[in-house]
Amino acid sequence: MADAKPAALRSTAASFLTDSVSRVRPNTRLIALLALGHLVIDTNQGSLAAVLPFLKSVHGLSYAEAGIIVLVANITSSIIQPLFGYMADQAVRRWLLPLSVFLSGVGLGLTGVAPGYGVVLLLVVVMGFGVAAYHPEGYRTAASVAGDRKATALSWFSLGGNVGVALGPPLVTALIAGLGLAGTLGMIVPTVLVTAVLLAVLPMMARPAAAASRPARAHGRNMTRAMAILMLVVTIRSWAQLGFTTFVPFYYIDSLGADPHLVGVLLFVFLGAGALGTVITGPLADRWGTRPFMTWGFVAATPLGVLFLLTSGSPFAIVALGLFGAALVSTFTVSVVLGQAYLPRNPGMASGLIVGFAIGAGGLGVTLLGWVADHWGLPAVLWTCAFMPLLGFAVAFFLPQPRSEIA
Repeated sequence: MADAKPAALRSTAASFLTDSVSRVRPNTRLIALLALGHLVIDTNQGSLAAVLPFLKSVHGLSYAEAGIIVLVANITSSIIQPLFGYMADQAVRRWLLPLSVFLSGVGLGLTGVAPGYGVVLLLVVVMGFGVAAYHPEGYRTAASVAGDRKATALSWFSLGGNVGVALGPPLVTALIAGLGLAGTLGMIVPTVLVTAVLLAVLPMMARPAAAASRPARAHGRNMTRAMAILMLVVTIRSWAQLGFTTFVPFYYIDSLGADPHLVGVLLFVFLGAGALGTVITGPLADRWGTRPFMTWGFVAATPLGVLFLLTSGSPFAIVALGLFGAALVSTFTVSVVLGQAYLPRNPGMASGLIVGFAIGAGGLGVTLLGWVADHWGLPAVLWTCAFMPLLGFAVAFFLPQPRSEIA
């Protein structure tokens, strides 16, 4: 009898630990599949910037007309994402995942054979709708099968997108170099393959996602003021990130007189290191908490941006640029997790607001940075972007703790 009570306690504890482990274990296969779809989606989206100069030449476009293409792509792929997030919160629409991948690839792939400017704009709209539809549904589905380690799981999902953005330009450029502008049709091949895979596993995907996500909407209250602050933080980060990706190439070519072929290397290092950073930092955010990581991650970024500018032109600058990209972009996944914690009843809307609207609004700030470059030069823009994470830290400091973490 003396050993009965300890034995019972040990049995209860073992049972509790076993249940806990099974409860929090993420569905890695589904997350990997969603990341694969994310890879193709953002490869198509990231390729547009590399296709644009060829479209301008073939169709005789002005810079204003080329700018309209970018504006249309930004509005349809980013700004309207909250609408698709709202739809994702109302009902499970897993069919959007394969459809959106297909639309993104067909829209981008056919731009190379479009007969005129109007058709190019229409195809960009098709691609944009595909991109906008995938992200809220994809993030919501990934979060629903992530268990308790949401930052870790979503970092792997985000990795697919970040790698896609980095690989898109060199991939489509290689196709166009070998096959002419019609080489964009090659982007449809991986699109169709991944669409078929998603369609094949769609029934399996719907069951765990629907079962896991609906209870999360039934509990907790939305923290709308906190979400507004977070969107401002993400917008500031987007200004810094897009400022570097847009103006570093011009800085190296126009100010430093570097070989134009170096541009591809610079962007790949910056974006590739950012993709790697999202995976490395996901487990750290799960351990330390999303809000503290979001706040102090900005502090770590600024010295690395300054180091890049101080060493520009030397081989060490490439290393500094990669470290800056890793520190800055690493907060991307954490911001999505934090947004879903602030809006527990509307996780799809939260993803759309962070990934779409806030980042899209940040992209519009590049226009203002261009005005700064025209009046004060490219170095002024990059120094502004290097110190911008400190502004992000100042705003993030006012982010409240999510109620789920308080509990």
